[in-house]
Amino acid sequence: MTGPIAQEIAQRLTAAFAPTQLEVINDSASHAGHTGDDGTGESHFTIRIESAEFEGVSRLQRQRRVNAALGDIPGQRVHALAIQARAPGE
Repeated sequence: MTGPIAQEIAQRLTAAFAPTQLEVINDSASHAGHTGDDGTGESHFTIRIESAEFEGVSRLQRQRRVNAALGDIPGQRVHALAIQARAPGE
């Protein structure tokens, strides 16, 4: 089951990038008891996103754009995000 933070991540990224592919993977169980585990079960995520919005954009700029679209989620409501952002065909 997908929790509320994972759903919000997917909604924000869909609105910002109209992705052709999007996966929001909850990695929190792998980090239970570690730094950043707040007990909610939604502290660590991997995001895999493909969008035409990333064509001609550097890897760093893609990550910055994803983080900006997520607003207060990274660093405040989620401890860690792994972002894999690509353009179609990459």
